[in-house]
Amino acid sequence: MEKVAVLGAGSWGTALALVLADNGHEVRLWTHRENLAEEINRTHRNEKYLNDIDLPHSIKASHDLGAVVEDAKHVILVVPTKAMREVCGQLKQVLNERVILTHASKGIEPGSYKRVSEVISEEIPEEKYEDIVVLSGPSHAEEVSLRQPTTVTVSSDELEVAEKVQDLFINRQFRVYTSPDLVGVELGGALKNIIALGAGISDGLGYGDNAKAALITRGLAEIARLGTSMGANPLTFSGLTGIGDLIVTCTSSHSRNWRAGNKLGQGYPLDDVLDQMGMVVEGVRTTKAAFQLAQEQGVEMPITSGIYRILFESADPRDVVDELMTRIRRHEMEDLTNILDEKMND
Repeated sequence: MEKVAVLGAGSWGTALALVLADNGHEVRLWTHRENLAEEINRTHRNEKYLNDIDLPHSIKASHDLGAVVEDAKHVILVVPTKAMREVCGQLKQVLNERVILTHASKGIEPGSYKRVSEVISEEIPEEKYEDIVVLSGPSHAEEVSLRQPTTVTVSSDELEVAEKVQDLFINRQFRVYTSPDLVGVELGGALKNIIALGAGISDGLGYGDNAKAALITRGLAEIARLGTSMGANPLTFSGLTGIGDLIVTCTSSHSRNWRAGNKLGQGYPLDDVLDQMGMVVEGVRTTKAAFQLAQEQGVEMPITSGIYRILFESADPRDVVDELMTRIRRHEMEDLTNILDEKMND
């Protein structure tokens, strides 16, 4: 049994805390809201984020970060990417022993274009942690909390450390694979949220499965193009953290990004959509970062560019879809061939 600190009491953080508690670990769940910590400890529920889910009594919540991480061997970071630097800044002040840091957040930081693991390594001194691990894959918190079968991937620069995190989480309902491609695992999880926004927009416009299938497939090509340019292995995007996560996020009403896109497709303004959601929609922030990064690196990402225009330039979603459908004709295998050629020439 390990003592584990989970930072972030949203739906995903709470679901992961439940998995860890099921595995017999001593789980401390941190939230910056004192009233939420009191609610969880009193009712053993987190109604705002995981309605009607009974949490194991072994999960203890607190808004005191120092108390949560005291004597912990593992710290699991599950906070929105926009809050990651701030939380890491607080965390480094209270870490007294080296821990394994695992993050399960999916995004890219606009402006710096940093992956989440890079943000963490910039904010927390290396002597305070053993390694940084990413956990990602097709995993709706709602289904994990119901103990429905789920499979994810963990990755770090050190395989032995990734295997420790694999052992920490794996059980009969929650299967965990390892991957050596930290960059690809992180980027697949982040960039798929952009395409999920697009899938929601397509559904909101009333288009059918044909359009969404094309969007997902061509979206995967964009993810692979940008990911490979940043050093990822293109094969990673054919796995759980690529096509697997893309499918589940683009096709399910559990997905915040799909729901937000669906509202945009129906004509609601972005600010109103985000207010209605009441939760962070990571794809909005990631779209801005990916659009800027693609321009800087000269990577063609027409779907991402179109979604950027809808989000930040008030473009009409129908006009954007029409433009995408009437782009210059090309060969479907062109993207895959170019990606593989580039990788072989590295």
